[in-house]
Amino acid sequence: MTQTTTTTTATRTGASRPTKQKRRYAGAFDIRTIIALLIGTYGVVLILAGLLGTSDQDLSRSGGMNINLDAGIGMAVVAALFLVWVRLRPVVVPDEVEQDERD
Repeated sequence: MTQTTTTTTATRTGASRPTKQKRRYAGAFDIRTIIALLIGTYGVVLILAGLLGTSDQDLSRSGGMNINLDAGIGMAVVAALFLVWVRLRPVVVPDEVEQDERD
C-alpha cells in the first residue's frame, strides 16, 4: 500500500518547490495483520464447531451455554478490531534504514 504525499524542498536559489514522496506501509507484513488472521481463523473454526457440532450433552456440561460459539464470536470480534487498528494506524516503512557504525 503506498500513499503519495507532497512536501516542499528548498532549492539553491532559496525558492521552495513541491516534491512527491511515496510512503510505503507494511501492509500484509504487519504483525497485527498476521495475528488478526490467526485469531480470525480460529474464531471461524469455533463458530462452525458451535453451530454444527454442539450436542445437548455439551450444552448440559457447560450450563446451557454454547461455549464454542461464544468464544468464536469473541475471537472474530478481536480479529476485526486488530484489522481496524491496522487500517487506522499503519506502520510506515522508511525509505532508508539507518545503519549502526560499529568498529
